[in-house]
Amino acid sequence: MRECKVEENKVKCNCSYEPCSRKGICCECMRYHWRAGELPACFFPDDVEKTYDRSVERFIDTYNKKGRWW
Repeated sequence: MRECKVEENKVKCNCSYEPCSRKGICCECMRYHWRAGELPACFFPDDVEKTYDRSVERFIDTYNKKGRWW
């Protein structure tokens, strides 16, 4: 199994929820948000992420409006 690079991941993480205990631990973040029917912050542009609406619907709407997925 690969070793998690928590500090390196934190540098790239755009999550604006500061008391988050999963920051930099991507596998835990993904599991947490998916169980809640959401996607993690890194799936969203910064302006959308800051709304804390991380629903799958918001993801689809955001990228449909941009005319691209990535």
